[in-house]
Amino acid sequence: MFTRPGWLLRTEAASFLGASAVLYAHLHYSWWLYGLLFLTPDAFMIGYLANARVGAAVYNLGHAIFMPLALFGCSWWVGRPVIAAIAIIWFSHIAFDRLLGYGLKYPTHFKDTHLQHVN
Repeated sequence: MFTRPGWLLRTEAASFLGASAVLYAHLHYSWWLYGLLFLTPDAFMIGYLANARVGAAVYNLGHAIFMPLALFGCSWWVGRPVIAAIAIIWFSHIAFDRLLGYGLKYPTHFKDTHLQHVN
């Protein structure tokens, strides 16, 4: 089990997804907002309209875990709970993508990720 990194990474992603959903519920944020915004980070795929290099850079910007974590920290700094909700939704989306095996992209091709080559 501990020699199977793919399994470990997906288990980790499932844990992050579950923890973010529990935090979202604990903070009593709106579930309709969660459903409305959950797929929004996929808009970062728009860079692929230019080429694979730009696409990977833009996609990775929207799917790097530090981005929603930084937004979450900023939300507490400025006292805006709705921004915290958006950050948790964003983090949940990333965890869900990683659970499905979609990772950060290499500039070679959309299907080349840091987790695997997606078929």
